[in-house]
This record gives sequence, C-alpha cells and structure tokens, in this order.
Amino acid sequence: MPDFSHSVSELVRSRFSCRKYSKEEIGRQKIEQLRIFTSSLGSGPFGTGAQFRLITAEESDRNELKGLGTYGFVQNPPAFIVGTVTKADRNLEDYGFLFEKVILFATDIGLGTCWLGGTFTKSGFSKKIDMPDGYSMPAIAAVGNIYDTRPEKRAFMSRHLKPVPRKDWNELFFDRQFGSPLVLSDKDKYSLPLEMVRLAPSASNKQPWRIIKDGDKFHFYMQRTKGYRESLPFKILKIDDMQRIDMGIAMCHFELAASESGLKGRWIVNEPDVIVPDSLTAYTASWQIM
Repeated sequence: MPDFSHSVSELVRSRFSCRKYSKEEIGRQKIEQLRIFTSSLGSGPFGTGAQFRLITAEESDRNELKGLGTYGFVQNPPAFIVGTVTKADRNLEDYGFLFEKVILFATDIGLGTCWLGGTFTKSGFSKKIDMPDGYSMPAIAAVGNIYDTRPEKRAFMSRHLKPVPRKDWNELFFDRQFGSPLVLSDKDKYSLPLEMVRLAPSASNKQPWRIIKDGDKFHFYMQRTKGYRESLPFKILKIDDMQRIDMGIAMCHFELAASESGLKGRWIVNEPDVIVPDSLTAYTASWQIM
C-alpha cells in the first residue's frame, strides 16, 4: 500500500483530468517525491514492470499533442510523466495499474494530471528518454500545478461543472453470473473498493470493466466497446489497446481501496466457468479474498 497522505477514496474523488495548468514550475521537492515514488513501484499484478520519468515540457511537445485531436487543448503543461513497458503478455494491464498509482500519488501531493493516450513510440517523447528496443510507450500524462487553485474558484467550479457520468452499479457488478446485479449495503466491506472501480477514469469514459462476485472471489472482465478500436483515430495513430490499460486502472483502484480498508487478497488468473454475454467480453483476472 503506497504511503499516501490522503485516503484513496479522497484521491479518487478529487482527481480530475486537468486541462489547464499554471505556468509556474512544479518545484524541486515535488519532483523528488515523484522520482522516489516511481522508483519504488515494482511490478504489476501480472509481473511486468514499467519505468516512469518526469520530463520538462517544451514547445515541440505541446505541438505534438495537437496531433492527438481531443487532447490538443491541454494548456501550459509544465511537465509530462512518461512511462515505458516491455512487450509481454498482459503488459498493458500492468502498465495501467502502475501508472494509476503514479497519477494518484501526484494528486496526493497537490498536482493536476491528465492521461494522454496516443502513438508515442516514434515521437519526441521516446527520443527524450532514449527508449530501448522491445519497449513501448502506451500512454503518458501531463502533470503540473493546477491553474488557479484559489479555494473560492475551485468551489465555484465544483458547483457548476457537470460531474463525469458513470455507469450504475447494476451495469458493472454482478452476483455469480452476468445479468444478476450485485446488491451490497453501504456498510459491506467491499462496497468501497467496488465504488472506487466505478469512479475510475477510462479512455473516452467507456468504463469497460465488469466484475462478478462469486463467493470469495471477484472476477474482473473487460467488455470492449463495439467499434472503438476500429475507429479512425486508432487506425491512423495506431494507438495501443487503451481498454486493457483501463482494466489495470480498475484493478489498481480495487486493490488500493481494499488494502486501505484492511481487506487482504491477491490477484490470480484462473478463468471461472461463467457464460459471458457476448464476444466482446473477456476475462482478465480475479481477486481472491484471503
């Protein structure tokens, strides 16, 4: 469990996709905190490690972002968190799992972040870190001080900005089989970890995770969005499978919230005998209660 100064639920609920940053530098202390944290991450649930570095933004980086369409309006990012991962089975799930820990830590020390998915392998970002052969850069994140952090301004924004819509519990969590919604009271010990999954960020807010509770196991499935990977941006930019990264993010939220609540468990890969609703739904992993 990372040594956060705020609770996981606070961090998940307060973190947002920051599109506008102040022009002030991050500061040496926070840069050093990020460096120490990223160097202590280890491997993800499936055994793949990832390397993360903080690099200062330059004008060429900002110009490169404009080619990513939706993310062209990220303003004044002073730095980027750049990650690389080896090409291995389930490496993208591990990448999402580890990177989300970094994102939450950045939130914990007061920084704003924004996930950026795209084709970075042959970009200026990969050249800056001299990415070796056999590695990929599935996503990066803008990071910096949030523009205008005055309490009264943030309070106004929280009242007037629409919250990011999330699917309801009965669309995401099931009891023993798909089609049978999971019903838990607010006091149930696993209500919080599941709610943290529900609130997790995902590419284009598609929320591909589905979870089946079966006795002492929680089975995580990915339900792909039909036509999403075949869309024009994916074809042109050859973007990595972002929904697999999303699954890693969901697993990260679940594990962190469970650990903080004193709930012990471990990740296993043992696909259950469950009938999936369609060809778009596939098993990822299970959380085994200990």
